[in-house]
Amino acid sequence: MTRKDKTALERQKTLEILILKYQKSYYDGEPEISDDEFDILWDELKNLAPDSDVINRVGVGSDAVFGIDGFPKTRHILLMGSQDKAANPEEFRAWAIKTGLSQFIVQYKLDGASLELQYEQGRLVRAVTRGDGITGDDITANARRMAHVPEKLTLPFSGGVRGEVVMPRDVWKKKHADNPNSRNISSGIMRRKDGCGCEDLMFVAYDAAAAGDDGYFSDEMHKIQWLEKQGFQIATTKLCGSVDEVIAFRDDVGAKRDSLPFGIDGLVVKDITIDMTDLRRTRPEKQIAFKFELETAISILRVVAWSESGATYTPIGIFDPVQLAGTTVQRANLNNPDMIRSMDLKIGSAVCVVKRGEIIPKIEKLAPEGALPPSAFTSGFQEITIPDRCAVCGADLVDAGTRLYCPNAACPKRLHHRLEKWVSVLDIRELGDKLLRQLFDKGRVRHIADLYTLTAEELADYERMGELSSAKVIRHIQTPRELSLAVFIAGFDLEGIAETTMEKIAAAGFDTLAKLRDASVEDLAAVHGLGEITAKAIVDGLVETAAEMDAVLSPQPGAATSIISIADPPPEDSLLLRGKSFCFTGELVSMKRTQAEEKVKVLGASVKTSVVKGLSYLVTNTPQSGSAKNKKARELGIPVIDEQQFSALLAETNNTASMKPSIQGELFS
Repeated sequence: MTRKDKTALERQKTLEILILKYQKSYYDGEPEISDDEFDILWDELKNLAPDSDVINRVGVGSDAVFGIDGFPKTRHILLMGSQDKAANPEEFRAWAIKTGLSQFIVQYKLDGASLELQYEQGRLVRAVTRGDGITGDDITANARRMAHVPEKLTLPFSGGVRGEVVMPRDVWKKKHADNPNSRNISSGIMRRKDGCGCEDLMFVAYDAAAAGDDGYFSDEMHKIQWLEKQGFQIATTKLCGSVDEVIAFRDDVGAKRDSLPFGIDGLVVKDITIDMTDLRRTRPEKQIAFKFELETAISILRVVAWSESGATYTPIGIFDPVQLAGTTVQRANLNNPDMIRSMDLKIGSAVCVVKRGEIIPKIEKLAPEGALPPSAFTSGFQEITIPDRCAVCGADLVDAGTRLYCPNAACPKRLHHRLEKWVSVLDIRELGDKLLRQLFDKGRVRHIADLYTLTAEELADYERMGELSSAKVIRHIQTPRELSLAVFIAGFDLEGIAETTMEKIAAAGFDTLAKLRDASVEDLAAVHGLGEITAKAIVDGLVETAAEMDAVLSPQPGAATSIISIADPPPEDSLLLRGKSFCFTGELVSMKRTQAEEKVKVLGASVKTSVVKGLSYLVTNTPQSGSAKNKKARELGIPVIDEQQFSALLAETNNTASMKPSIQGELFS
């Protein structure tokens, strides 16, 4: 095998791991990356290894019986996978040529939450959410409250009907105008335990399959006509005889999409014939999501500021304010020097600004010539100056293309930032920024280990400190802490390495400090698609901080044990909250927030800093307040629990951990 072949094979394996992981997180309701980012990975793997089992696999199933949220788990009749996407007419033409189709069924791509209605002898028996594509949550009681969910069909049909749960635009504007995303509202409401609000939702059907009879429908148009006769609200459907007709229809629909009764984000285009083998793929090849163009605004780049965080210098583009997705935008992260060079970007350039996923502003490219009138250009073009020296220590910056950074390990900015990160990660709130700055500027604390040599007596001499305050600070610094490996490493502020990154690495088997130190760049680069740059940053950072880490983990003179220790990796069968996520807000009484976060992480759950779609629980001692997080959680149908309920959940989970494996599996699979 040549070196080139070996590299391609390694990249294939990396992409397969990444895609499976991100598919699962998406189906679990906790997407970690945008659809666009996922599509880039999928397309790369498809081009690199079209015969990959991941590309052609059926799904990512689960044999779960009940989730921790209490909804029964049920298998789908129809595989609820995903679709390839075309972002522009050129990509759509390429797909059409590849498939060789001469006729196209074109449907509105509804911007809602997927649901499958299951019928036995014409009677509704179950309504199942998308879940992981093979198994979902049974929310039948809620579905029965929605519009256009027939309880009984006119024929003794046994099989599944797939559609989207949407909220009509007029209801959305009347009841949820302050929430910009009706899809999130629909998804949250349909999963509410009490079913409250489900009467505001409607089910729009677009697919069906008979159980055990692949020939029940003659073609896709027959299927749509059958659905309409059975009383379903159907997605607007059109038969097109050419590629140009599809593109023209997309342009027409895109121009009036805001006036439609519910939200859509593109078209679904598929073969008129029914190919069940293709439909059972994770991503069918004979259908595609033909997305609308992203909303784009044209502006003039006025300034590039350089944000300094630790050792890294990040360019931030500042342009004339524009309106995008309902908000005013005038700043966008330019990522790194290579992005500036690749676009030949200059101060004064006209740029196209988009919002990826309607959240993150991005300068997409230079605007076409003539996109703005000459009067918009108030000055000439200027080259963007890329810093070449560290503003603090004066060291020559390293321009690695994808990263601009100060290489000086002794740079005061880097050292102070690491201390701030450690205090933040360990949540030592009593050690405030001003006191930490005083200790740093006087040279008393330059490294993390120095914190554990401080005494109350010396702190009492610092500004605005007394005996009681000093004693309190020292007590909290010296409180013994057993940290997960991910938290410990994150506290040392290795460049670009977040706690979530370390959790992925630990999950891949590098779950002790010794294993991590023994890992090569190649070993780590293969983990969840971290890539060589991130892997090298970890390896180099571990070497740079080795002595400091050892000092922190060592007992202080005269002490039998160290204040800081790394917890042993938990056994796999103890991760009973894997797949669940928690967000904590406000003060807790019986424990610190960081302790609560560690408790759920040990059980395999993830911790979010904000209320997002798919969050399992919001934990707060003021669940009835009108705070922004509480309000958003209620809109999304996310359970809001107080500290007592959270403690009861932990106790129940820990009790389950002591059960026999068979019982444990039934409850938490």
